[in-house]
Amino acid sequence: MNETDLSHDGTLREIETPRGVLRYHEAGDGPPLLMLHGSGPGVTGWRNFGDNLARFAPHFRCLILEFPGFGVSDPTDLHPMMAAMPAVGDFLDALGLAGEGDGGVDIIGNSMGGVVATRFAIAQPDRVRRMVTVGGMGANIFSPAPGEGIKLLQEFTEEPTRERLVQWLESMVFDQSMVTEELIQARWDQATEPSTLASARKMYGKAAWAAMKQAAATSDAPPYWAMLHKVKARTLITWGRDDRVSPMDMALVPMRTIPDVELHVFPNCGHWAMIEQKDAWESAVLAFLLREG
Repeated sequence: MNETDLSHDGTLREIETPRGVLRYHEAGDGPPLLMLHGSGPGVTGWRNFGDNLARFAPHFRCLILEFPGFGVSDPTDLHPMMAAMPAVGDFLDALGLAGEGDGGVDIIGNSMGGVVATRFAIAQPDRVRRMVTVGGMGANIFSPAPGEGIKLLQEFTEEPTRERLVQWLESMVFDQSMVTEELIQARWDQATEPSTLASARKMYGKAAWAAMKQAAATSDAPPYWAMLHKVKARTLITWGRDDRVSPMDMALVPMRTIPDVELHVFPNCGHWAMIEQKDAWESAVLAFLLREG
């Protein structure tokens, strides 16, 4: 590969794991930096982080993982969130990364990807050196749960229409001009692919959501956000001030309970800080990741 080729096809790779083929994008040299995407109609790791590679690849070996069940890596019979964390371990094992004594990898996780990164950092603390999250992680303290964007996502998943997709996309950003026809069409094509839609319904269908709430209500296991004091990784929480999917009060518990944590809030910014406030977000994250010590 030409080292300057940061295109979708030029960076695309795949690797066999015990649970199926995982596809990913790779660019750059240096310490490994794993990037984990969020959920939602038509999401991919590339759509979340592809445009950030130019800033990060000169410093890191960037690895954008495509989670099972979102239409790029192999499908899964599991709930997509339940398949995601094992996929992280499988992926690192397959690449021979973050083994004993390696010091761990750095992870950036957007929304669901941030939750997956956090769960992984709690379960396997020696494999994660530093962690950056983008919204989505924590617990609603003052705001209703689920948030507006999650409700719109549920409505689209139950009955996919172009109008509902547009409503959801508009809830994701502060700047409504970002919801272009090109974005709508790309998301629509991926989100309505039958196996991808079926996977989304395992997460956001009304029946699945009700079952998840019931399971949480009857379980003796603590929620992951009650275990954040076990995160050993140095952590940077990033958030859009105007996030309508995961409102900012969700940051309060992780900000207080993760031992080594910082919080950076971006104004005029919705749920996709790495896209909507791209330059500011990249600068803040690079300053954190490149800081000595």
